Amino acid sequence: MGQGSSYSHSSFKHDVAVNPERAPEWLSPLARHRDIGAESAVSRHLSARSAAVTSANGGAIPGAKHAAVLMLFSGARGSASLPEDAGILLTHRTPTMRTHSGQMAFPGGRIDPGDRGPVDAALREAWEETGLDADAVTPLATLDMVSVRSNGYPVHPVVAYNHSGAKTWVASEDETDDVFVASLEELLAPESRLTVGWGGWSGPAFRTNGYLVWGFTAALLAGVFTASGWDIPWHSERIYDLEDALAQSRNRERHD
Repeated sequence: MGQGSSYSHSSFKHDVAVNPERAPEWLSPLARHRDIGAESAVSRHLSARSAAVTSANGGAIPGAKHAAVLMLFSGARGSASLPEDAGILLTHRTPTMRTHSGQMAFPGGRIDPGDRGPVDAALREAWEETGLDADAVTPLATLDMVSVRSNGYPVHPVVAYNHSGAKTWVASEDETDDVFVASLEELLAPESRLTVGWGGWSGPAFRTNGYLVWGFTAALLAGVFTASGWDIPWHSERIYDLEDALAQSRNRERHD
């Protein structure tokens, strides 16, 4: 991993190319519009109180400056609207990890000095964590940077499409103990969505495969779903206690 190198947009001019024109029609709006409002949506959901929750679950990675996450979508190419088999790749972080243990996440991590940019870093991290073959996916877009914490380092969400049905698995047991494609139909279902709260903070969450997705990952999912026009009305006003929701999940998050 890199040790705190600084980056600017000009540093990424040699990054792996994105190809929005190769997106399936149902992913085209997300692929072709870099600014989809995800940054404001995530910022709205992640307040300073949210940063305190994240810190309580492991804290920031010392020396990190920029990071990238891979939002890898899959589903029928020929569909004009969201297909029934649409999904997104998620990982469960090993509960024994020092940081963010037991949390649900997208594949990703710090942009190392040897990476060409966010896309290259996201694909590398996905290969390390899930065995994903970079040649089997099509990078479509890099969304506007967002921050995990109110004063934290920026994260570059990279949108990609699994055009070849590439398989994934737990490639690094030190980092993840479960890797799977979450059904978008399940994530968007009203019974799978909830608002969780802790100590004055509240934010979106999702239930999938027995896990609870919350925090940064859930906020980014919620922002993308809204911006893409995929939302189904659900009862967002009721706030569930985060600790209770986690206790009913498979997350096994460790709170320090």
